[in-house]
Amino acid sequence: VQLQASGGGLVQAGDSLRLSCAVSGRTFSDYRVAWFRQAPGKERELVARISRSGDSTSYADSVKGRFTISRDNVQNTVTLQMNSLKPEDTAVYYCAAAPYGGVYDSWGQGTLVTVSS
Repeated sequence: VQLQASGGGLVQAGDSLRLSCAVSGRTFSDYRVAWFRQAPGKERELVARISRSGDSTSYADSVKGRFTISRDNVQNTVTLQMNSLKPEDTAVYYCAAAPYGGVYDSWGQGTLVTVSS
């Protein structure tokens, strides 16, 4: 499966941004999808994930209540709506997919989000 992330940019603290991940190559609904991020000098962290059907989601504590992950199994896309952005949200954001019972082994190219204070 191939993934392509988009939607990053430079915003101010408190602004919103929507990231999209377009998925192709296999049956999209067979895959769990997640957003990860990696800030300069830091380890990659899981931000949000969504089940194959979209009825189950989970979030890192640092983004709970501000970020929302959703998916469209017809359009084969996953969206990360990011509200009330903070400078510490600055990172390269990656979408990744995992087949049933597997690990996140398919990755998009990353999109840079920069939040200025």
